Amino acid sequence: MPEMIATRDGFGKALLNLGKENKLVVNLEADLGKSTKSILFAKEFPDRTINFGISEQDMITTAAGLAYSGKIPFASTFAIFTERAFEQIRNSVARVNLNVKVIGSHSGLLTGDDGDSAQCIEDVAVYRSLPNMVVLSPADAVETEKATYAMAEYVGPMYLRIGREKIPVLFDASYEFELGKGVLLKEGKDVTIFATGPLVSIALDAGKLLEAEGVSARIVNIHTIKPIDKEMIIKAATETKAIVTAEDHNIIGGLGSAVSEVLTEYALAPLERVGVKDRFGESGKPAELYKKYGLTAEDIVKHVKKAIARKRV
Repeated sequence: MPEMIATRDGFGKALLNLGKENKLVVNLEADLGKSTKSILFAKEFPDRTINFGISEQDMITTAAGLAYSGKIPFASTFAIFTERAFEQIRNSVARVNLNVKVIGSHSGLLTGDDGDSAQCIEDVAVYRSLPNMVVLSPADAVETEKATYAMAEYVGPMYLRIGREKIPVLFDASYEFELGKGVLLKEGKDVTIFATGPLVSIALDAGKLLEAEGVSARIVNIHTIKPIDKEMIIKAATETKAIVTAEDHNIIGGLGSAVSEVLTEYALAPLERVGVKDRFGESGKPAELYKKYGLTAEDIVKHVKKAIARKRV
């Protein structure tokens, strides 16, 4: 049984370490530091923390000012509440290409019991549409930690998508995070599954089910949705000739859309998308919602078979 840790814990750990290593790193909260785990930084460095209360627009505008003065602001709240500050993120951060790091926690159906109003399933689409914006969606707590360190090194606006629920830990401390590069987790020749966030571990489970049926599935973790790894997608389409994407996000505008754009331009191959089918979530346990909305390993297997059946002769 793999260790289970929430990706928000990986972010909190990394932010605290960055605070110790780099005095330019500052922490901005919107009354949710305990939930996003930025509270770890706040307790250690109260002089470099600002809590704005439920005023996300002010948080982002202040982050822009801090970035303009040479600081490295990490502004965190729930993913759904980052959208309250979309105008500020667009005009004060992305449009002028400032070095602000926006953290959206409690994303996707995985937020579960908080209900449909809190389940942010369109944030990837929202932020990937902004010029200059990098969009990250790590697969586990370790990758989140490594991605957070990479965010501090990268100069420019970034959005990090993390979650509340504990998910399997896939990587160890030796794992090296490379911005913009997909991670090959399993070789395969019949189909390629591109997965992101909490669906990566589920895709690996699907790979085992497929292997038992004699289907060889290549599995790739896409932690950077923008800029996406075009070369890996083209290679997969050319070699396996069938593609499936898997994400805890609306299939419109998310990973599936990003992959389809590459396929359309560079390497046509049948594509099946596993994700939320253009509807809002509802209150429920994460496992129950994943089953109802078709985000299980068994659902991935079904889409793999459809993709393979659509292969060109």
